[in-house]
Amino acid sequence: QIELVESGGGLVQPGGSLRLSCVASMKIFISNRMGWFRQAPGKQRELVAIITSGDIIRYADSVKGRFTISRDNAKNTVYLQMNNLEVEDTAVYYCNVEEYHLVKRAYWGQGTQVTVTS
Repeated sequence: QIELVESGGGLVQPGGSLRLSCVASMKIFISNRMGWFRQAPGKQRELVAIITSGDIIRYADSVKGRFTISRDNAKNTVYLQMNNLEVEDTAVYYCNVEEYHLVKRAYWGQGTQVTVTS
């Protein structure tokens, strides 16, 4: 059972930056997808960015050009660099990992709060 631990959330003004990190407790199977989702109050959880083991990347339209996802396989870590933050980015951000080996296994972190306010 993989455990995911997120860090890097916080309070920032509009236009500011934050970097989220998510560390997996053990090696992830070679075929996988790592990513970030977010959930704002009263809204459904939505995809922010994902990166596959083949380095295919996908972003939500709302964050394109502002957020960058990356991964360090040696450290079992995925990052989300968030620049030019907007009030609408305020949410709890969740790390997600999916492994694909015979069956799909999905894991979630506990979430980290990002608040953008003036």
